Amino acid sequence: MTSLFDPLQLGDVPLRNRIVMSPSACLRPAPGRIPSDALRAYYAQRASAGLIVTESASVSPLGAGYPDTPGIWNSDQAQGWRRITEAVHDRGGRIFLRLWHAGRVSNPEFLSGEMPVAPSAIACAVPVSSDRTDTPDYVVPRSLHPDEILRIVADFDQAARYARLAGFDGVEVHAGDGYLIDQFLHDGSNCRRDEYGGSVDNRSRFLLEIVDVCIGVWGSGRVGVHLSPRGDRHDMRDSDPATLYRHVAQELDKRRLAFICVREHAGADALTPVIRQAFSGALILNEGYDAESARQAIETGCGEAVAFGKAFVSNPDLVQRLEAGLPLRPDIEMIPVV
Repeated sequence: MTSLFDPLQLGDVPLRNRIVMSPSACLRPAPGRIPSDALRAYYAQRASAGLIVTESASVSPLGAGYPDTPGIWNSDQAQGWRRITEAVHDRGGRIFLRLWHAGRVSNPEFLSGEMPVAPSAIACAVPVSSDRTDTPDYVVPRSLHPDEILRIVADFDQAARYARLAGFDGVEVHAGDGYLIDQFLHDGSNCRRDEYGGSVDNRSRFLLEIVDVCIGVWGSGRVGVHLSPRGDRHDMRDSDPATLYRHVAQELDKRRLAFICVREHAGADALTPVIRQAFSGALILNEGYDAESARQAIETGCGEAVAFGKAFVSNPDLVQRLEAGLPLRPDIEMIPVV
């Protein structure tokens, strides 16, 4: 019977166990959105995970959504990340970089005065997540011109190339949690009438173009995609999410990706079974799992791996604790959405 601690071939990447560290924002960069030495130590301490997926790295200056999050659009940032990948590899770990564009989930103060961009000029109804007491509301974003969309796809292409230079084992495309790609997927935030809006096929186009350029850099076996089908963050809404995510999963299946990571807690409205049926590759399950529910999910074939967020933040030795049946330290406050 398969267990959490068994090896897993994740696309082209062999993992020593099926316990994944899911992304969470550490907010520990140096100036210039360059990953810091503190971030290097943080990830090195957690290298016993089968796979680390880093916090989100914005693919361009306009893609940032928060202060102090790292980037991956220039060589200095790539060199900062290289120090991290080397530290993780020295401890036998595997690490993917999460590629990200925040879209409308931002504010001009994080973008050097520029307006956030989105598929349509529809503001997010939720206040910006911040530790500031005078948290600003989201502004109405600027709708992207088709030529600008192509430039953002090119930004992901360039970011994937910098990720290779930085020594990562692969990349995960962040297509969930209400950020730019997710905004294109959902008809509550995408009211376009061109080839990037309207039908499910058109609304999926932006994601698939990004995935295709990442495959061109890495090969399909080193590219994953993060989805959050419940649409429970940053004001996501869709009139037919089951049809949307079935189509997305089918298209990703055609590309033979390394994995899809699904952030979705169990419930009657869960779409993970829809994705599982449409996608024949590895499924990484995420959100609300503990040792017992993770064990059951792997043993029953609901997924091939389980990602832990808060538990990894407060327990750098999470793998050893789970394997030995030891209690976990209490959760530490974190920002799980980037």
